[in-house]
Amino acid sequence: MSKRAKKTTPRAAPKAAARASAKTATKRPAKPSDDATAVRIATALEAIASHLSAASPAAGNVESFGAADAFVWHPDGRLAPVPRVSRVDLGLLKGIDRMRDILIENTERFADGLPANNALLWGARGMGKSSLVKAAHANINLNRKPADRLKLIEIHREDIESLPSLMDRLRNSSFSFIVFCDDLSFDGNDASYKSLKAVLEGGIEGRPDNVILYATSNRRHLLARDMIENERSTAINPGEAVEEKVSLSDRFGLWLGFHRCSQDEYLAMVRGYCGHYGIKMDDAELEREALEWSTTRGSRSGRVAWQFTQELAGRLGVRLAGK
Repeated sequence: MSKRAKKTTPRAAPKAAARASAKTATKRPAKPSDDATAVRIATALEAIASHLSAASPAAGNVESFGAADAFVWHPDGRLAPVPRVSRVDLGLLKGIDRMRDILIENTERFADGLPANNALLWGARGMGKSSLVKAAHANINLNRKPADRLKLIEIHREDIESLPSLMDRLRNSSFSFIVFCDDLSFDGNDASYKSLKAVLEGGIEGRPDNVILYATSNRRHLLARDMIENERSTAINPGEAVEEKVSLSDRFGLWLGFHRCSQDEYLAMVRGYCGHYGIKMDDAELEREALEWSTTRGSRSGRVAWQFTQELAGRLGVRLAGK
């Protein structure tokens, strides 16, 4: 054999082996194509989705809303029923008689299908703003048939941007709803207030006829003073920038102001709680301890009166029914 032949033989062997391997591979069964796999996955997902939708009740139907009188809205689209609402009796709310009467009248008109206003309850902390909303809701439902009962839906401040989605869920229901946001305010560069403005008045669809909005806040204009001042100092037209933000409060047709209570009103709250829950104590001693309690906290309010009542009940071994 020539030297040339010896040099070429080793190179020819790998090529022959590769050709043999290719022939063997062509005899093996072909794997399914990527397209066929994708089709099977899509079919399986559609089957799972159809089973899930069949198992869950339709969003916003009469049956789901009939399960409770109160719900909590979650931004993922869930309305969680609240079997037992944390509330106090309307008669225990002292020192806010005028605001109580106005809100109940407004709420009753709405529940009867008559025109009513969105309401902003603003003012001093602990003076019963959120308690009044929940108590008014319960009071309106006292003598109503199940199909006519007013529903209360709480939306958290941080979920305000999902408010338009909630409106879509409620729009076609046969029930009427109070959408309630407690401690509503906006700070810094938070632009979610625009979603609230659109729902209150400015959107194309507007607020559904079967929905009314109640909000509580420590601020009359819902915006921090430094936020408004910052808008004034940085805007090309300061007046227009401030007007846009302040106009949010104007979208609430009903403003109810809550102010700090007097000493007599504070003591009336304490006596009202003690009488309701059967807490027995000499009136002079009760007054002395109640005033001392408020002094140590630096304020007088319905919340302080309730905290003192809980302290007193615990010390005297009295159970607060329903708590």
